[in-house]
Amino acid sequence: MMEACTAGSSVHPLGLQTRRAFELGYIETMQALFFNPLHGMVGTILALLLSSPVMAIEEPRYKVIVSDEAFEIREYEPMLIAETVVDGDMGEASSRGFRLLADFIFGNNLVPGTGQAGKIAMTAPVTMEPQSAKIAMTAPVTMEPQSGASSMQTATRWRVDFVMPSQFTMDNIPKPKNSAVQLREIPVKTFVVHKYTGLNTLARVQRKTDEMMEWVGQRGYRLVGSPQLARYDPPWTLPMFRRNEIRIEIGRP
Repeated sequence: MMEACTAGSSVHPLGLQTRRAFELGYIETMQALFFNPLHGMVGTILALLLSSPVMAIEEPRYKVIVSDEAFEIREYEPMLIAETVVDGDMGEASSRGFRLLADFIFGNNLVPGTGQAGKIAMTAPVTMEPQSAKIAMTAPVTMEPQSGASSMQTATRWRVDFVMPSQFTMDNIPKPKNSAVQLREIPVKTFVVHKYTGLNTLARVQRKTDEMMEWVGQRGYRLVGSPQLARYDPPWTLPMFRRNEIRIEIGRP
């Protein structure tokens, strides 16, 4: 797994609000390229040229139970996530959800017992999951369809989430000021994962979801969740090197 970035609560010399505004402006530019495949190679190369060197970031811990070419069954360790639920198609929801969560980790929060804001390190992946129109805001930050549906193309409500760095617990993590962002503890879970590279158009995401559902159906696994889209890489990553996954929770073997 990749090494974790450090997270801290120190205040930047420019002031927390000034720093957060700068970071959010940078994130807004980067996420526009990250979540809009129509910008294509030109946008990717531009972001690559303008970007600074990338730090390794922490990823959720898991063990691989089954490996079959592009498919894996993974058992994930417990984790803490920050999540939000947003409306729109996949592109619109990605942008809105990402910005809300970035605002939280860059300082729109309160460190318990201090009354001060803290900064939380970025982790990977960013996950999205389509939601029922009546789903509660406490659903996860990933994107996945509900009630057994598997259509990414028709979803109009999504759950988007960031996994929090492993140093945090529900007791010591900074708490969101924005009620649209929620924290939630996730227990041990088992997922089927379909790995692929490249850009994510709605049609391609749906095709990869269908491929995963066919693989799961052929092997008779018991589904206990809905498909999720997970994206690992920053926007300056060339499409052929981008790590993407469609995953769905199953009953533990």
